[in-house]
Amino acid sequence: MRRTALSIGIEGGAAVSGILQVPARATACCVLAHGAGAGMTHPFLSAVADGLADRGVATLRYQFPFMERGSKRPDKAALAQAAVRAAVAQAGRRLPALPVFAGGKSFGGRMTSQAQAEAPLPKVRGLVFLGFPLHPAKKPSDTRARHLVQVGIPMLFLQGSRDALAALPLVESLVGQLGTRATLVTIDGGDHGFHVPKRSGRTDAAVLATMLDALTGWMAITVRPTGDA
Repeated sequence: MRRTALSIGIEGGAAVSGILQVPARATACCVLAHGAGAGMTHPFLSAVADGLADRGVATLRYQFPFMERGSKRPDKAALAQAAVRAAVAQAGRRLPALPVFAGGKSFGGRMTSQAQAEAPLPKVRGLVFLGFPLHPAKKPSDTRARHLVQVGIPMLFLQGSRDALAALPLVESLVGQLGTRATLVTIDGGDHGFHVPKRSGRTDAAVLATMLDALTGWMAITVRPTGDA
């Protein structure tokens, strides 16, 4: 596997760091943004990138400007979306032959979907949400997802059933409203970080493997030409 450190220039902002991982005979590339509380090298996102590489999917992880500066305050939406666009463009230039997907963990996935809703991300075939942050903890609402009706490409929601930032009934209702564009994979017992109770008998590694198998299967279906069996 080839791993490359990148510098990604952002329109209207300073450059941010990125990590491109490309396995041999890659079939797709997934551009992954981090959450509001941890950067691109967080163990969860690193494990996602490594697991996707094992499954033949390249990844481009990147920092939002606030994380690059060492700040705890997330960027305003316009700057975050500019970072999303810059990272997606970088993936397209680096791996022009591969279908591209984009998304990320929590805040990163939401900023990616907002960017897509504002104006389609070039060459992106679908969006991937690793725990979509539907609402603040203990304040159930779906207002953060209203922009998703403007997203015209396939979306995959990987959600823990115990996610404090996404009450499952609200997520299920949202996915139903989005129709065939949206696919929901529920991780039974998973919280916002996809940890499950010890009594479940499952490890974090087993849960992640289930998630990544679902993700790569969905990617394969999404890029399959219409009419193929």
